[in-house]
Amino acid sequence: MAKNKETIDRGDLQANLSEKFVWAIAYGSCIGWGSFIQPGDWIAQSGPIASIIGITLGALLMIIIGVSYGALIERFPVSGGAFAFSYLGFGRYVSFFSSWFLTFGYICVAALNATAFSLLIKFLMPNVIEVGKLYTIAGWDVYITEIVIASVLLLIFMYIGIRGTNVSGALQYYFCIALIVTVALLFLSSFFGNNFSLENLEPLKNEKKGWFVSIIMILAIAPWAYVGFDNIPQTAEEFNFSPKKTFKLIVYSLLAAALTYVVMLLYTGWLSSSNTNVNGQLWLTGSVTKEAFGFIGLGILSIAIIMGIFTGLNGFIMSSSRLLFSMGRSGIVPKVFSKTHPKYKTPYVAIIFLVSLTLIAPWLGRTALTWIVDMSSTGVSIAYFVTCLAAMKLFSYDKASATYSPVYKTFGILGAIVSFIFLLLLLIPFSPAGLSLPSYIALGGWLLLGLIIFAFRYTKIKAIDEDQLSRLILNRSEQETEAMIHDDKANQSNDK
Repeated sequence: MAKNKETIDRGDLQANLSEKFVWAIAYGSCIGWGSFIQPGDWIAQSGPIASIIGITLGALLMIIIGVSYGALIERFPVSGGAFAFSYLGFGRYVSFFSSWFLTFGYICVAALNATAFSLLIKFLMPNVIEVGKLYTIAGWDVYITEIVIASVLLLIFMYIGIRGTNVSGALQYYFCIALIVTVALLFLSSFFGNNFSLENLEPLKNEKKGWFVSIIMILAIAPWAYVGFDNIPQTAEEFNFSPKKTFKLIVYSLLAAALTYVVMLLYTGWLSSSNTNVNGQLWLTGSVTKEAFGFIGLGILSIAIIMGIFTGLNGFIMSSSRLLFSMGRSGIVPKVFSKTHPKYKTPYVAIIFLVSLTLIAPWLGRTALTWIVDMSSTGVSIAYFVTCLAAMKLFSYDKASATYSPVYKTFGILGAIVSFIFLLLLLIPFSPAGLSLPSYIALGGWLLLGLIIFAFRYTKIKAIDEDQLSRLILNRSEQETEAMIHDDKANQSNDK
């Protein structure tokens, strides 16, 4: 006999996240530091206009994937996001591995944001940061000062995360407002910059590789560029509004993120004189800003970057901890991760554990960390793929079905195809966006570690009662879940 629903302890997360806070979590996580640091690399790789086309198409494809997230959250407004959805579609074992890769992807993005803060200070005040050299990894000099700065920043956001979503959500919103204001100010000012010229946008593409390859190279990084919209379902149990509004927030966050990327690509492109490009600046956006507006412009750009870094850190610490909380609550990983703070009602054990792991990152050096982050794009794409497959499996074209929804069914299929293409672009060696050899090695190492942990926990995972697992993960009984997936109304009636 199944256990009564009342006996299942699902924790006591507080529902205090408003719509604007949730939008800010998604938008701020999508942007992070990338839209301010990466434009120069993208322009060198693909040209400014090809990059804009690629990043815009990427947002549209992510919206297709986002339909499945919105539809599933509406029916299952629970913490865990892709973990819950992969369990819904494919059971406990698939959900373990898809979440294993997704958790690591989130940690890597948080780590890269923390080290980006040190990188910014290194650009602005090299004499301050380049003190106390420890060693060199993959050509990157590691200094004790940059380790201390990144570590202190991580600890601050760990504390903010433990304090609760009412604090972290409000901060996220105000960080995003400051980010938007500074980006708008920079963009409008660029028309009056002494090096502004539309001719600087040429060549529009990478002349050696052509339009198609130039666009595809940028399009393939969409899972990384827009990772963050999927932070919305991680906090679903903390919404203080209807889950039906989730898809709207996903779309708004992706469109806002795409617009920010486009604006910064245009800004960097038409302020980049031939002299700037020839000199091969380490950070092109920073260089053209300094050339056009001096240290005042660089100060405004720095504020935008700092806000992006803060929103990325805050968003991913929040989402990764909710993912680990959901996995711990179900027993898929040790239940200690489901413990909530007695006062703030946040998964503080999960937050402390994840930040502790992230504190390793500054010691690895920027180059080695980038390899790992490139690999983590694969984990994010796997989560997208499994989620879309779950939506495809749940929704039906049959009008007699309780889950009849041809629109959601179709978008589930399309989202699965898009996600699979992203995976192919990353994993096929001869792909224009294929992973580097160090990234493949990191991917294999993380998979091996996951297999080892799974082997140790297999007996415990297998022994969990299916009905209890369904209630803990999806907040529905096994019978209710099966009825939704298979629409087995006849059997449901007989059971009654």
